[in-house]
Amino acid sequence: MDKATLTFTDVSITVNVPTGTRIIEMSEKVGSGITYGCREGECGTCLTHVIEGGENLSEPSALELRVLSENLAGKDDRLACQCRVLGGAVKVRPGG
Repeated sequence: MDKATLTFTDVSITVNVPTGTRIIEMSEKVGSGITYGCREGECGTCLTHVIEGGENLSEPSALELRVLSENLAGKDDRLACQCRVLGGAVKVRPGG
């Protein structure tokens, strides 16, 4: 399986992840401030700001786009429970 790197700048930790990993799966493990409420993409709690590598993330679903819009998210914000790392390097921090 291909690998990618995911960096959480709030805790200064970079981890190697298998492609297809959701950001939320790793943020819990490393103690990042990216937290969640529902894990279903409905609540917006896991709003994440993508600093670098947004092109290496899965495209947002219609649900994610709606929740991002409702939370007045910026163009570089994603929901950590919804987006998957597809390869390369991604750098994120808690949003909001």
